[in-house]
Amino acid sequence: MYFLLNVIGVFVVIGLVYLCSPEKRDVKWKAILFLLIAELLMTWFMLSTTIGTWVINQIASFFTWLVDCANQGISFVFPSAMGNEQIDFFFSALMPIIFIVTFFDILTYFGILTWLIDKVGWLISKLSGLPKLESFFSIQMMFLGNTEALAVIRHQLSVLREQRLLTFGIMSMSSISGSIIGAYLSMVPATYVFVAIPLNCLNALLIANMLNPIKVSKEEDIVYVPDKGERKDFFSTISNSMLVGIRMVIVITAMVIGYVALTAAVNGILGVFVHGLTIQKIFSIIFSPFAYLLGLTGDDAMYVAQLMGIKLATNEFVAMLDLKDQIRGLAPHTIAVAVTFLTSFANFSTVGMIYGTFNSILDEQKSHIIGRNVWKMLVSGMAVSLLSAMVVGLFIW
Repeated sequence: MYFLLNVIGVFVVIGLVYLCSPEKRDVKWKAILFLLIAELLMTWFMLSTTIGTWVINQIASFFTWLVDCANQGISFVFPSAMGNEQIDFFFSALMPIIFIVTFFDILTYFGILTWLIDKVGWLISKLSGLPKLESFFSIQMMFLGNTEALAVIRHQLSVLREQRLLTFGIMSMSSISGSIIGAYLSMVPATYVFVAIPLNCLNALLIANMLNPIKVSKEEDIVYVPDKGERKDFFSTISNSMLVGIRMVIVITAMVIGYVALTAAVNGILGVFVHGLTIQKIFSIIFSPFAYLLGLTGDDAMYVAQLMGIKLATNEFVAMLDLKDQIRGLAPHTIAVAVTFLTSFANFSTVGMIYGTFNSILDEQKSHIIGRNVWKMLVSGMAVSLLSAMVVGLFIW
């Protein structure tokens, strides 16, 4: 019975997202079917074979190496902060952006990144039904956070029309950052974290296909390569990249502080009218039906619904810390779906981070596309997290 509820949950989430789509006639059902089949095969491969786990771990190792390089630079300037056992979010998740942006700009300077976007993006686009750049972006999101991934392709984004820019905003809700995977692994089982990462990328493509279906001509589906006259010398390029990175860090820091503080303020106001009432509790009630559709029993369903509310109102770190304390008393299926659901940046603060990134790497006018479509981004983030958890839940009982 619970397995059947889990299966029904997949179709319920897809159906609700379809109802939210403003362009229902343009939804590419063939691509959605292919993506679902790919997810099932990939989840089986990763959960049931040692080769699948090895592949994911190798990819993760590369991005861990990048973050380690970034941390060496941060440690030189802030040795006391990096020497603490518990490193602040600012240093662990934001400061590495400076090096990561620079590293990928070097790849762009020598034409390596544009080649990868063209070839890998073409391959994924055959499955996703989306253009090359959007398809490549989904691969980037596996271990580069939304802010870093957007910054890496900022030259490409600068020449796109608004509707396509919205696709990147929608997909960005489902990413995580390689810089904080270590923090996740210290709290929850590694297997489900690494399974969730690629699943989120495929589901981001699936949901983007429904919420913002786009058509591009062959002329538009190209990778932008700057003219030789636009290119600066190598050292000017990397110096500018570092400045872009630090501007992003400042903007994102402001957004995160502001949104978390606003949540606390709203909770304080709600508490005046109803003692103990918080945004987290309201969201947990709203999402409780979806917890049952994850194939959970009564107590476990309400607990996972509570985690959903915490994640959306604050962030996945707070929810994972709660799960860490309770994980020993939970069933394997509950652990699998809870960890998978929490492994992404889908919350209100993420919207602020994405808006801040668009504002810093493009311009204020183009970033308005994010402000006007916050509801689509929140729907996308929650739908992707639910679908990934439901797919993993099918294999763990």
